[in-house]
Amino acid sequence: MNIMSYKSIPAILRDNADRYSTKTAISYKKRGTFLSLTYEEFYDRVLLLARGLGKAGVAAGDRVAIFSENRLGWAISDFGIQCAGGVTVPIYATNTGKQAAYIINHSGSKIVFVSTRGQYEKLLSIRDEIPDVELVISYDRFIGDRSFPVYTQYQLSEVSTPLSDDDKAGIEAQIDQISQDDLITVIYTSGTTGVPKGVLLTQRNIMINADYGLEQLGIEQKDQTVLSFLPLSHVLERTAGYYATLLSGNHLAFAENVAKVMENMAEIRPTNMVSVPRLFEKIYSRIYENVHQASPLKRNLFHKAIEIGRQYVNRKYVTHEPLGLLNLQYKFFDRLVFKKIRDRFGGRLTYFLCGGAPLDETINEFMWIIGIPIYNGYGLTETSPGVTISSAGEVRFSSVGKVFKETEIRLEKDGELVVKGPQVMQGYYKNEEATREVLHDGWFKTGDIAQIDEEGFVYIVDRKKEIIVTAGGKNIAPQPVENKLKLDKYISQAIVFGDRKPYLVALLTPNIERLINLARDEKIDYIDTEELVHHNRIIKLYTSRIENINKGLPSYETIKYFAVLPRDFSIEGGELTPTLKMKRKIIYEKYKELVDDLYPANGNGSAGLQNKNKGEKL
Repeated sequence: MNIMSYKSIPAILRDNADRYSTKTAISYKKRGTFLSLTYEEFYDRVLLLARGLGKAGVAAGDRVAIFSENRLGWAISDFGIQCAGGVTVPIYATNTGKQAAYIINHSGSKIVFVSTRGQYEKLLSIRDEIPDVELVISYDRFIGDRSFPVYTQYQLSEVSTPLSDDDKAGIEAQIDQISQDDLITVIYTSGTTGVPKGVLLTQRNIMINADYGLEQLGIEQKDQTVLSFLPLSHVLERTAGYYATLLSGNHLAFAENVAKVMENMAEIRPTNMVSVPRLFEKIYSRIYENVHQASPLKRNLFHKAIEIGRQYVNRKYVTHEPLGLLNLQYKFFDRLVFKKIRDRFGGRLTYFLCGGAPLDETINEFMWIIGIPIYNGYGLTETSPGVTISSAGEVRFSSVGKVFKETEIRLEKDGELVVKGPQVMQGYYKNEEATREVLHDGWFKTGDIAQIDEEGFVYIVDRKKEIIVTAGGKNIAPQPVENKLKLDKYISQAIVFGDRKPYLVALLTPNIERLINLARDEKIDYIDTEELVHHNRIIKLYTSRIENINKGLPSYETIKYFAVLPRDFSIEGGELTPTLKMKRKIIYEKYKELVDDLYPANGNGSAGLQNKNKGEKL
């Protein structure tokens, strides 16, 4: 199927409703059971909503907001808005009312879809701040406040009144009017470094990204089942998971939530998924935890299988050397070890797509070894998002692949990657100054420091603004150091600081489950987790672990002091974005006193750190 031969995404959905009429389009869980809509049924629901939006006054170019987690209603709303000629403005379900108000007002959205009473109440709490909102539509049924009425999506769609031929013809005439140059969405950046900016993306931006990405991936997109769990408010999931799946006539299933992804994988048995590195870090950690608890015989078998697998994947996919006997050895260990691991994920997973942040090469290689390869990609909201992606049969485990076709990239003198291509945004909504800062003659400044090897593989070093420049003048990318720390079985998350300081320090969050098991085995008395992470025995444990990690690092990248926090970073705690990336600035501000205590006044680490609550010297 040639995506780019169509004028718009709604036009493709219309054809797919005919071509794949009885094929499952979307699955979603309701009252403990996964239910489904066929392409024909889904398209009919979309047209019903488009009819309702038209009656509500939505016209071409009008912005309509969606304030919801992933669910069937989100998809119906998004396509319905497009079919009515509107522009979708997503708002993360985890946003506060104040954050939602800014996006609603700045985008000029007069209609807002909400998922639940909880989201509605966020809007109700800031009702006076969103005076232009005329209509709130909910996916759940509940009674709203009299001063701020709420209607259900069913009511707006008038589902009890079937589409007449004239209704359908009128909406499809609107679909015919949509062009590739029309806006499809305004996506607001997270705003962790300032006021959120609305990224303007067109139908063509998204279509070309899905089309070229799938082509470069080089894997046939037939009879695929994709489990969606990243927020559809984020462009990675929206383009690479949601749109790419539905435009290809495949099956999209919505996970219940992030916490139930593993459970839903066993139920849905997906063939591929889109994720960010955090999921793979958890998978890697959990598998090695199970191995640690296994018998010596099983542990030795696993490690032997990994070693054979490492040789196999590197010869087959990296150096392209003859496999010889290694092929048979890998097949033996695959049946004996790796297949059992894959069965825990439903048994049908053939690959993951990964983006959002650099993935540690050790974890990437591990996933290839166990037979669930990760195709790593790179991009930003402003590039719809894909700029590069790995390809089947052509892999470098520390790389984000090669650049999309019709896309140019180059490195500036300071190593910043700049991009020019059809996926680059039109600009920032109502913000010409910010647009001029990043767009020059069609070239977009990504803000990322990168390297490009002689074969064209791209390697992302770190965010330009996050590069640490020590007092000694050393430039250090924190993410590679953090990734090494997170590979330790007792460390869940790690963040490194040291800008304009004499050395690096780290805040660590523990793998609570392993720490509690250790405390039980060693009969450590403690009241709560906060007391446990400050216990002398635990501090000595982390000191030893980090000393071992430091041995593999240049002296200027080693961690001199650290502190262990009693809990993980989280979205609810404000430390993580909805796509599980660390908010470095927010974390520093939240733990500023603790971080500052890791730097004694004389700068040589000789004073002020004897109190274990203030960190440990290495």
